[in-house]
Amino acid sequence: MAETAETAEAAEYADHPAYPVGLRLSGRRVVVIGGGQVAQRRLPALVAAGADVTLVSPSATPSVEAMVEAGELRWERRRYEEGDLAGAWYALITASDPVACARASAEAERERVWCVRSDDAAAATAWTPATGRSEGVTVAVLTGQDPRRSAAVRDAIVEGLREGTIAAPHHRARTPFVALVGGGPGDPDLITVRGRRLLAEADVVIADRLGPRDLLDELPPHVEVIDAAKIPYGRFMAQEAINNALIEHAKAGRSVVRLKGGDPFVFGRGMEEAQALAAEGIACTVVPGISSSISVPGAAGIPVTHRGVAHEFTVVSGHVAPEDPRSLVDWAALARLTGTLVILMGVDKIGAIAAALIAHGKDPATPVALVQEGTMAAQRRVDATLATVGERVVAEGVRPPAVIVVGEVVAEGPTKPPVEDPEAPRG
Repeated sequence: MAETAETAEAAEYADHPAYPVGLRLSGRRVVVIGGGQVAQRRLPALVAAGADVTLVSPSATPSVEAMVEAGELRWERRRYEEGDLAGAWYALITASDPVACARASAEAERERVWCVRSDDAAAATAWTPATGRSEGVTVAVLTGQDPRRSAAVRDAIVEGLREGTIAAPHHRARTPFVALVGGGPGDPDLITVRGRRLLAEADVVIADRLGPRDLLDELPPHVEVIDAAKIPYGRFMAQEAINNALIEHAKAGRSVVRLKGGDPFVFGRGMEEAQALAAEGIACTVVPGISSSISVPGAAGIPVTHRGVAHEFTVVSGHVAPEDPRSLVDWAALARLTGTLVILMGVDKIGAIAAALIAHGKDPATPVALVQEGTMAAQRRVDATLATVGERVVAEGVRPPAVIVVGEVVAEGPTKPPVEDPEAPRG
């Protein structure tokens, strides 16, 4: 059986594997031949490395053109010409013309420029590994000519580093930190990668009831987990007790994560905690989270904006009733808006809220949806109108946490019931 180029290449790699090295390209000339999809994938990493990139190609994808317009690289709008690689340290050949690729590759060989070829890896002098990064660590994987396996191995390693399942101890002493981490709407898969990594590095986690609770079971045994709802308050208000706990553990030199539901700065009182830490001279990192105001409606099939239906959405807290003098919400103004209204923490006040919106001119037939336990296994959706929502909440036993969506978008989405065509023939 005749040996194919692929099998010959694989055999060569087995006998002489590639020598891995990290190129320091900052300020050094790099030439990319071809402006198609391959270049589009490779260029951002070259720019991030600080390379002085010149693109030689008669055309380019819109994304590559945007990089040129942003001043991230220079573009010679023409085909490859002899001498284009002069002074280059590294070349990436991605052109669709095989003759141009061969000529550019031959120039790279003569000029001793390391050269990657997307059309013929066997003729290249360098290969691009499957690369990933996690908090200062670069993972590069080569498996000969099996790019899918390279990518799979890379992904497994990077995910392990990010989630803390692969131990990568620092040889230098780790600097303690305080982080306000948004855990997202509840599903543990919806926390950010950075938030999950900081959790894995924490000594103390002060967690909210609405945070992704399942992640707490994954923490090592030495991590102290504090339920924010059960901190002994004594003479302090609940929030003040949480602030004091953050300060106490931070001053003791521990790495502290304040794990909050949704986003720390969307009705999460995160700024109060950041200010309390700053008053004690303690810096903190804020890790944004996926807000339930958008993610929970989306999980229930409700778009908060939709072309031709809603060009805006407004998020308000419903924990204070409209007639309460402490309310900071202008319900009259909200009633005049034509977009979507998303109400958080308003289950027990929704009857009064609906009445206020109707009193200020909102159509009583406006659709309303309540999404309880959004993104979690117990998620359920209850639909109503402004006129009926107060009764529906009681009749259906809707309990917090629930996100309330008011507006015509409730009738949109893939979960809406099919509309029967009155003109359709009946059998």
